[in-house]
Amino acid sequence: MSIKTYIKRGLEYVLSGVPVKYTNSTIAYLEPSNKLKDKKIIITGGGRGLGRAMAKCFVDEGAQVLIAGRNENVLKDSANLIGCSYLKLDVQNVESFSAFIDEAWNILGGLDCLVNNAGVSHHEGNIRNVTLDDFNIQINTNLRSGYFLSQRFIERFEKNQLKNGKILFVSSERSMMADDLPYGITKSAVNTLVQGLANELINEGIRVNAIAPGVTVSDMTGYTNNGNLSLSSQATGRVYFAEEIAQIASFLLSDVSNIINGQVIVCNEGKSINYRR
Repeated sequence: MSIKTYIKRGLEYVLSGVPVKYTNSTIAYLEPSNKLKDKKIIITGGGRGLGRAMAKCFVDEGAQVLIAGRNENVLKDSANLIGCSYLKLDVQNVESFSAFIDEAWNILGGLDCLVNNAGVSHHEGNIRNVTLDDFNIQINTNLRSGYFLSQRFIERFEKNQLKNGKILFVSSERSMMADDLPYGITKSAVNTLVQGLANELINEGIRVNAIAPGVTVSDMTGYTNNGNLSLSSQATGRVYFAEEIAQIASFLLSDVSNIINGQVIVCNEGKSINYRR
């Protein structure tokens, strides 16, 4: 670019502002095929964002779904919109998990799948800004809750001598890289837990996998489906729709995926591949 062009563009920016790149996309859907017919599924953090998108996708595929979270008004609105059940649950309160699983079992008439989706990130920037409360809340929400809720789910499964269960964790693309923040640390630990549980439970008839999305439309990220999806750090310069991620989750909970176990499916168009540049 010539000096003359630089000067001209600089004057344009002064007069009209720096141009903002606008990116949007369309969502590609698989035609519903009842691949989750009669599956009874719990989703934590199911009132908003990815949890709600998964709930809708699973219901469309024939599942009976129960969404769980702390805000009963949000849960009720989402459940009415989707056509599913809901229960209030604070994932920080591990002592309530046994009663929660029992009640979910009664509402759904059984259980087949657990989706550990509840998560939080405090976006501290680096270790210097992390408080003990930040650390504990993220550890408890992103890791401890899924660990002990899965424990209760496994106990119920074994008590009733059930087979063909699925546990799905929601990890993150951050889990594929080194990190000094609680969010990334917890998601890396989730990946290890997925592999450990997968080996432990396969002979009990329970398969365990995870999805690890890139930056996705949600209240936590601040992106909306109809807004600007531009994000230069992503592989193709955009954030992803929750509905896109839900399609992958639906596949992993279906019996079509029964040969997949202990896998973390990264959903970011290959951004986190360690490739020679």
